Amino acid sequence: QVQLVESGGGLVQAGGSLRLTCTAPQGPSSIYRLGWFRQAPRKDREFVASISRYTDDIYYADSVKGRFTISRDNARNAVYLQMNSLKAEDTADYYCAARIGSNSMNWGDYRYWGQGTQVTVSS
Repeated sequence: QVQLVESGGGLVQAGGSLRLTCTAPQGPSSIYRLGWFRQAPRKDREFVASISRYTDDIYYADSVKGRFTISRDNARNAVYLQMNSLKAEDTADYYCAARIGSNSMNWGDYRYWGQGTQVTVSS
């Protein structure tokens, strides 16, 4: 069982920045795709960004393009989400996810999940 652990959430003012970190202590080599999703109160879980573990193949949701950056450090078994120019509508629980396979923006395609970290942006 792969365990993903998120950290870095918190409260920030609109326009500010946060960096989320996701680590997978076991570092399984079979995981090919790492992603970030978020879920705001009373809303469906939505795709934020994803990155290949072995190439520079990256995808972003339109709502975060130009503001968020996903990156990885395979030596640390970590994936990061740098969030800049935060808006009130970015407020949500953010989840790290992993899957064996190519990119998908569908949360149901991801097999492994972290427990989530809360991000609150005050306006």
